[in-house]
Amino acid sequence: MDIFAHGLWAGAAYKGANKKREKPLKLWQAAFWGVFPDLFAFTIPFIWLFGNLLFGGMSLADIPRPDAVEPMPQNALPIFNLASMLYSFSHSAIIFLIVFGITFLIFRRPIWELGGWFIHILLDIPTHSYQFYPTPFLWPLSGWKFDGFSWGTPWFLILNYSAIIIVYLFLRRKKIV
Repeated sequence: MDIFAHGLWAGAAYKGANKKREKPLKLWQAAFWGVFPDLFAFTIPFIWLFGNLLFGGMSLADIPRPDAVEPMPQNALPIFNLASMLYSFSHSAIIFLIVFGITFLIFRRPIWELGGWFIHILLDIPTHSYQFYPTPFLWPLSGWKFDGFSWGTPWFLILNYSAIIIVYLFLRRKKIV
């Protein structure tokens, strides 16, 4: 799923959860954690790529097509290997659970806003195909990935953003937003 939709879905989930809570969860933190996995995986490669495009180190033709990303080709630039490794790390439910557990031990209470990260992983599992960053949600215990459908297909983008609008309208009508 695209990064903006991740933030919006995490925000909606936490808005809805706040309706029944005495002490509200921090919506902006949840939305941040909802986009965190993609920021973690792609910020450094994006800056490198943008810099090389801007300063002449490469052209748009040098960027691999989405269907040429998975599995990572042997001749891939190291920056794309880095993106793939960071993606595995940030899209793993195992890593999420470890981080959630560590924060629980440090703060002596669950940091529920981190759940935006878990929502991100759950949304990515069915919305990524083998052809473009399938979600390695069991990494490092297993390399198995679910072959879903591409979030970038027009029908899904329309359906997804329509659902987001409907959910936010519902939350607004219920005076949650």
